[in-house]
Amino acid sequence: MSNHFQYGDETGAYTDAEADKNFDFDDQSIRKGFIRKVYLILMVQLLITFGFVSVFTFSKGTQEWVQKNPYLVWIALVVLIVTMISMACCESVRRKTPLNFIFLFLFTIAESFLLGMVAGQYEANEVLMAVGITAAVSLGLTIFALQTKWDFTMCGGVLVACLVVFIIFGIIAIFIPGQVIGLVYASLGALLFSVYLVYDTQLMLGGNHKYSISPEEYIFAALNLYLDIVNIFMYILTIIGLARS
Repeated sequence: MSNHFQYGDETGAYTDAEADKNFDFDDQSIRKGFIRKVYLILMVQLLITFGFVSVFTFSKGTQEWVQKNPYLVWIALVVLIVTMISMACCESVRRKTPLNFIFLFLFTIAESFLLGMVAGQYEANEVLMAVGITAAVSLGLTIFALQTKWDFTMCGGVLVACLVVFIIFGIIAIFIPGQVIGLVYASLGALLFSVYLVYDTQLMLGGNHKYSISPEEYIFAALNLYLDIVNIFMYILTIIGLARS
């Protein structure tokens, strides 16, 4: 978080907490407003995503239409990569309204489309089970992140190292196909992103945690939580699919 401050006018019309563009996390009302905004954005993202998943799962016609138009997959991939890199690397894209919402909306649509295509390969009851388990896991982990005295915000470096190892393991797993290695990989993925969900939740909460995310970064906070939940869903769906095959 940057350390620059913008003070009020000479009459003292603004208090420091109101004028500080960095929105000090000690101000409870600003923090609560920020958390509300993040969860509202997240709920809209998840509704869009699981709307797409439902359409692809229950409508065989939609799946056939996409198979006849494979260029849609490439368009979605390009939009996904461009918007994600833009939001991750460019502060102006993340913080400037309405540009940040436009980019987030495009990213969510592209991600939802691709996730819907993946979900369409599974049976409807498997997808519904994965949605239910993901909802329960996400709710449980969020409550845990709110209540626990353990500070997961200090684990950023460890989590990045685990993610790198996980990606390398995933590349190796491509060349060693099999149900067991698939189950191990998906289980590790679900576990890793479950820890990431706790980490990102505590970063957003601030308070007594060592590290916190600036309240100006509400788009980035929502994006992190959304990706954690989507990844948990994807790996749980993989586990169910492999366990039943």
